[in-house]
Amino acid sequence: MSARSGAALIALAPLFAHAAPDDAPFARVQTVRPAAVEGNWTTMRMPDGGRTAFASINYLMALDDDWGFGPGVYGAAKGNYGGIFTVGFTGQRRWRLTSNTHVSASLYVGAGGGLSTQQLRFGGGLMLRPELSLRTEVGAWYTGVGLSQIRFPGGNVRSGTGLSFTLGRAMGFPSFSPEDAGRFGRATDRTGLGFDEITLTAGFDKPTSASRDRNGKPLTRRIGKAGAELRQYIADGSWWGVEAAGAAKGGADGYMEVLGQIGQDWAVFGTPRLRVGGQLGVGLGGGGNLDTGSGLLLRAGPTVRWITPWGPSVRLDAGYTHSYSGAYRAPYVRAVLAMPLDQTPVPLGEEQGGTVRVQQLGASAMYLPRMRFKDGRVEAVTHLAVSMSREFSPRWYGAAQAGSAAAGSAGAYSFGLFGLGVQSDPLWGGLRVGGEWLVGAAGGGA
Repeated sequence: MSARSGAALIALAPLFAHAAPDDAPFARVQTVRPAAVEGNWTTMRMPDGGRTAFASINYLMALDDDWGFGPGVYGAAKGNYGGIFTVGFTGQRRWRLTSNTHVSASLYVGAGGGLSTQQLRFGGGLMLRPELSLRTEVGAWYTGVGLSQIRFPGGNVRSGTGLSFTLGRAMGFPSFSPEDAGRFGRATDRTGLGFDEITLTAGFDKPTSASRDRNGKPLTRRIGKAGAELRQYIADGSWWGVEAAGAAKGGADGYMEVLGQIGQDWAVFGTPRLRVGGQLGVGLGGGGNLDTGSGLLLRAGPTVRWITPWGPSVRLDAGYTHSYSGAYRAPYVRAVLAMPLDQTPVPLGEEQGGTVRVQQLGASAMYLPRMRFKDGRVEAVTHLAVSMSREFSPRWYGAAQAGSAAAGSAGAYSFGLFGLGVQSDPLWGGLRVGGEWLVGAAGGGA
């Protein structure tokens, strides 16, 4: 090689390096905040003399080294109170004592209720739960015991100060910068909430002859349901997730269920896109005058999944729902549309990347000045909801809400909605204007 040729190659080297795909500019994760998933168990005596326990699941993201905030759901899981649910948010402050212990003070503010009677009154539906607890950490897991209180300020449902128990797991909340929206990005970990897909579900239960309502009468009608599901894949065809649904047809308005699930499916007919398997679920459900006893539900059944070449998946699920201590037994069938939220992590150097999209999680409050009740009266009601959205493009996004009445006299009224939104380009100071169209199921609270 001549000296002139070598000099020319050296001069062109920066151009070749700039053109190499691996060195092309792309977005990377900018922030990893601490986060945690917590479950709580709180026992209490109800105004009618019975005993129950509230079970919960909360997701907390660190605002700084000491404060965390996030959504949660509470439901009755003991006694004959299945169907009492609230949805809301928890704020938490932690003080470190040693390398593996800390003290936590938290306040949950939610809305909901259920099983309203002359003895059980939830008022407007607002629920408060303060707690002070001591936690011990073992690796990423921690357990705690504390003092807590549950009260519905607008009604007569309230507990004394009693013991509560906590089980939690620490994790991370990796995220891109909001300015990276629309850019090509790469990540070796799941970002945001850590779920791979969100699904919309619609189907029906066909109660068996042994099923009864809370008045002891047989259930003879199909119960239509609509809901949503968040799922994370932990291996090829293996997943865990959380699902929630409410009654949308069949005279059971006010029925709600929240379950955790695990499952596995396998490729069939030589194609990885068509898969057959099964899933198991356990959780809480009740309301709509269905006799679910303590609220504990067990569910199992087969599933068929087709992963389309365009990204979304469609599923057909079937199976059997069993109320552990109540008189509700029902085979079910449902159709499912799943939309991708994130990409399953791959080893370093093998990540394919994708387009960075904005996801938002927040609280929503809505005031309705004239809401009609079943007895004909019209009153003002305020709703509190957890809201979630994800952009499909800079202009279009998907949206979902789940919430309950928090003020007025419609305690136990709950709803779940999903749909589409359209928004403008950023205007002054990042302000956008737009509109949403949502559809779902609602009921309860008269």
